Amino acid sequence: MKFIETDLTGAYLIELDLKEDERGFLARTFCRSEFEKQGLESRLAQANISFNARRGTLRGMHYQAQPFAEVKLVHCVQGALYDVIIDLRPDSQSYCCYYGVKLNAENRSMLYVPEGFAHGFQTLEDNTVIYYMISEFYAPQYARGVRWNDPVFGISWPFSDPIISERDRQLPDYER
Repeated sequence: MKFIETDLTGAYLIELDLKEDERGFLARTFCRSEFEKQGLESRLAQANISFNARRGTLRGMHYQAQPFAEVKLVHCVQGALYDVIIDLRPDSQSYCCYYGVKLNAENRSMLYVPEGFAHGFQTLEDNTVIYYMISEFYAPQYARGVRWNDPVFGISWPFSDPIISERDRQLPDYER
């Protein structure tokens, strides 16, 4: 795996090292020792899959508050998405900044999302599948979010009229 630091402190784009032959390829998507060598969280509590039937579906911007703050490792296994993270750590140099990247089944890249970041995505194709590993168990009483189009962050989404749940549509603006 190749770890590429993003503009947001502690967040990484991860490119896979494919072992290819006439049958296809094999790639490691997680290795505890490689993550530890990078100083990244290597403890995983659960893995989730998100199927999104329609292009333009937006989910986010979600995070969990302490003591259940979570690290995520996001990987698109089918289709394509625009993946977005926001640094919500007040003491960070990249506080209130966002990073967006296209993840798809062709580039096979992953996004490492540190604790203290909100995460969301918008699908770029129908039938997009996202697989993500998480460092903490889901704790609904600590689930939080900020509005996907909050002007504080100025996220430039691919589609301005997303398919979005009522819950996500009603997330609050961020208060600094």
